[in-house]
Amino acid sequence: MGKSKFSYKKVIVIKLNRFEVVSGKYIEEISGQSRIGYSMSDTTDFYDMIEWSKKGGYQGSIISFYDYNNGKIYEPFQKQRNVLYGPPVYLKNSFWFLQGDYNSGKITLFRYLPDKIPELIIQFNIADVDLYNLRIIGEDIYITSEDDEFVSYYPESFRFPTTPNESVRMIVDGKVYLSAWVEEGWDDDNNCATEEYKYYEKMIVRDFKGNVLSETIGSLQQHPDGTWWIS
Repeated sequence: MGKSKFSYKKVIVIKLNRFEVVSGKYIEEISGQSRIGYSMSDTTDFYDMIEWSKKGGYQGSIISFYDYNNGKIYEPFQKQRNVLYGPPVYLKNSFWFLQGDYNSGKITLFRYLPDKIPELIIQFNIADVDLYNLRIIGEDIYITSEDDEFVSYYPESFRFPTTPNESVRMIVDGKVYLSAWVEEGWDDDNNCATEEYKYYEKMIVRDFKGNVLSETIGSLQQHPDGTWWIS
């Protein structure tokens, strides 16, 4: 008796979960937890509002929180003209985000739990802060900006100059942790790497006055689960 001409293949069926509203937005992770993601309705940031003000204003943005447990979407505020938001962070068992309201001229820090009313923590006049790289930094909740100098506005006020290759990664226990990239063996005349070329990062720890407390080779990175690693 000959062999059967038929062959069988295992069919794999993938279940696609859907949020309650599907709008094609990409969901970003929020480090420190895995239940909630977020999206912004556009990519406008606080510094962009300087240009928008010259063009007659900005349509406004929406920050949305996506719950992977139940597929729900939470939007703490409705869209308002000339109002936008910074990326949220997860710290101390809550979500935190900044709102820039150019109608009232205020930057506001909110503490938020999905499906709850946002809690106003503190407000600043927009004119009193540098909008460039204005953000929240952990592990404690610090409102900072970073350009030619690093500035902390809340909960403590301090500043110190930084170099173009430095960026602050976190603030904890009265210490500021920075990452600085280092490039060695670059031929400036020919604009190319030599055989001795090296690129690496250093971790620099400073106090609130900018004094260097320690400096070591290593790249400081945060894992999605919230832990910090040096590589």
